[in-house]
Amino acid sequence: MDNVIKRGSLITASLFEYMLKLKRNRKRYYILGFVVLLIVEIMIAKYSKDDFIRPYLGDFLVVILLYCFLMAISRFSILKALIIVLLFSFAVEFFQMINIVKVMQYQPPEVVMIILGSSFSIWDLLAYTLGILCCFSLEYYRNYYSALST
Repeated sequence: MDNVIKRGSLITASLFEYMLKLKRNRKRYYILGFVVLLIVEIMIAKYSKDDFIRPYLGDFLVVILLYCFLMAISRFSILKALIIVLLFSFAVEFFQMINIVKVMQYQPPEVVMIILGSSFSIWDLLAYTLGILCCFSLEYYRNYYSALST
């Protein structure tokens, strides 16, 4: 039993060391996160037809996806990127509330309609906020543990 605990600790330590190395290759870390989350979002959009995963988990994950994308292509600070993504997400949701497509009297391409969505929900705002809080927590702990190791 003691051997299993040591082996588990070794795996955890190795994973921890790997995560710390990601700090040096920060862009790769975010690109990897973006690609993985993009695949997950596509799978959710294509195969999930329920009332929870697609609307709420999808919204939760999409802000993390946007955050990873923004961090991969920019040099924004963590806090600035989190705020930009949250404001962008809220703006899209408020555009849904005022039905921007009807207001503009313009039929955008289907891709734009998928991005804009079709209906406002306060629960979407909560999902976006929780996704941003998740990003903040992960970044905080990653930076905290990376500071401990130096």
